[in-house]
Amino acid sequence: MTTNDTTGKPTMTALTQDTLGDPGVLREAELPRPEPGIGQILVAVHAAGLNPTDWKHRESGLFLGEPPFTLGWDVSGVVEAVGLGVSLHSPGDEVMGMLPYPYGAGSHAEYVTGPARAFVPKPAGLSHVEAGALPLAALTAWQALVDHARLQAGQRVLVHAAAGGVGHLAVQIAKARGAYVIGTASAAKHDFVRGLGADEVIDYRTADFTAEARDVDVVLDSLGGENCLRSLEVLRPGGVLVSILPDKWSQVPVKAAELGVRATFMLVEHDQAGMAAVAALAESGQLRAHVERTYSLAEAAKAHAEGETGHVTGKLVFDVRP
Repeated sequence: MTTNDTTGKPTMTALTQDTLGDPGVLREAELPRPEPGIGQILVAVHAAGLNPTDWKHRESGLFLGEPPFTLGWDVSGVVEAVGLGVSLHSPGDEVMGMLPYPYGAGSHAEYVTGPARAFVPKPAGLSHVEAGALPLAALTAWQALVDHARLQAGQRVLVHAAAGGVGHLAVQIAKARGAYVIGTASAAKHDFVRGLGADEVIDYRTADFTAEARDVDVVLDSLGGENCLRSLEVLRPGGVLVSILPDKWSQVPVKAAELGVRATFMLVEHDQAGMAAVAALAESGQLRAHVERTYSLAEAAKAHAEGETGHVTGKLVFDVRP
């Protein structure tokens, strides 16, 4: 709900933090409502997903440095105003998108501004909560599989953490592109992953995926470290591994070259074409975000604590305007 400060300028409720640390550092605050600049739109946020990068930034600052700052890159909402030169969107439009990563953070608030081309029309068949769960994780999966791995129909894909935020969307994107999909997940989540379309599911707790998955064309690694290194062993000659975690990355290209495979590390980028492709898959029913739970902004500490367990199936979402 918009209020005005002592000067009469509009304010908004947003999550902020004054120090780095555990979930308890998060607090709600009344901050100035932003105004759209040239090429930007102002969005009334209805829902905003949470991602592992949110709790990593909260704890360490990562790319953003020292607080204060407002986290959040996922957005689903309604255009409130547009800046100079914007013709793609108009006030009243329902939109979804990912703010520029990492320096465009700020969607865990009632309002946010971002480049007009970071947003696309929200699919009519999705609620704001469903749409708010998609952008960062789905764009990560899309860019990994399509832009970096150049995934083709008929290829074999191994998706690690296939029940997680990026993983469960990657399974669906790979299937939509005609791939044979192998996922890793705990036994309790096998039915969920198969329900997404996976052809095989490996229990990472009881089985060695390097023995179970062979002649793979593409690996999407979201775990890093030894898992990333070992994943190179399942690739066929000429196959590609795409990792979204840099842990122990210096060792990966060396081993990849020895095995005759390709390896690349990526960070997600805001991308209107990719976002439009994700929206089209969602509109057609081929892509859905599983929302494990919604939280209000006031419940931010609880939401971050749940996310940090590493056991969330799909996504957590802030329902900003329930």
